[in-house]
Amino acid sequence: MLLKCHYLPSLGTSQPVWKKPRLLSGGFFSSLGLLLLLLSSLHAESEVKEIHVMVGSDVEFGCLYPDRNHFSLNDQVFVYWQIENPQTVVAYYLSNESTGVYEDDRYKNRAHLSLERMKQGDFSLHLQNVTPQDNQEFTCLIFNNAEKVLHETVRLHVAANFSTPVISTSGPVTPDQEGLTLTCISRNGYPKPNLYWINLTDNSLIDEALQNNTVSLNEWGLYDVISTLTVPWVARVNVSCSIENVVLHQNLTSISQAEKSTGNNDSFTGNLQEHRSQNAIFIILPLLLVVAGAIVAWVCRAKCAHRRYKGPWTVSREHTVLGRIISLSPKLKH
Repeated sequence: MLLKCHYLPSLGTSQPVWKKPRLLSGGFFSSLGLLLLLLSSLHAESEVKEIHVMVGSDVEFGCLYPDRNHFSLNDQVFVYWQIENPQTVVAYYLSNESTGVYEDDRYKNRAHLSLERMKQGDFSLHLQNVTPQDNQEFTCLIFNNAEKVLHETVRLHVAANFSTPVISTSGPVTPDQEGLTLTCISRNGYPKPNLYWINLTDNSLIDEALQNNTVSLNEWGLYDVISTLTVPWVARVNVSCSIENVVLHQNLTSISQAEKSTGNNDSFTGNLQEHRSQNAIFIILPLLLVVAGAIVAWVCRAKCAHRRYKGPWTVSREHTVLGRIISLSPKLKH
């Protein structure tokens, strides 16, 4: 196979780089010049455009040649769209290659350059089915006859809605056990969220020392968050769990329903000693009522038994009276 000489620009040099056309596993040509281009050109100064997009949607990164009426794709034109993390050429076009446009395997069937639009000086990249991994900068580099004629950078901000927080509660078996645990769960959001527990009694943030937050990436590259909050045992807990998505300027909030399981109007204030005193009252008062009821029942039973049974001497007395009545009955006949 013959070697071809391509003028692939690199930092501080325009010397030709010899390369042998050879397809790699990713469909890219092995080229020292291409590697140097990737490493050296990413940090070049350019105005960064900001784009916000939702996961799963499509987006287009603009890259337009300023004087489109005097641009010809028939010249020696190299078009590169690349990212820095990891350093990858997303898609590229070489005017002197018959096979046309190439895409990296990770962007296969997702990243597209239009040959017809490039003929008009429009090198915009169309990206389909955006994923969380696309949350980074995309750089467009256009070279014409070994001279860089266009450099555009687009910062893509990817976001996904979190599910509405779900709060569940689990308390001690008996009120004398310390701690009521509330669990807040929200899933499939992006980027990493901020989570807040709020005491609705005075709308204050609850101390993070009472919380245990776990944030993890799931199989889709989205974030799941699970937070547990442990508060003193009270008859009513009035708190809310809020998930903040900074990119979407969004707060999703759910309110605890723990107060429905009790009828007392006390609420969580964060004062552990105060709640322990209240708990002691709630425990002692029912015990006193039980003891008082037992005493009353015992007294009542003793009185009732005394009225029903008058002792064995009453039975003997009744027999004596009956015998006298029988002995007098003949005398009464005479």
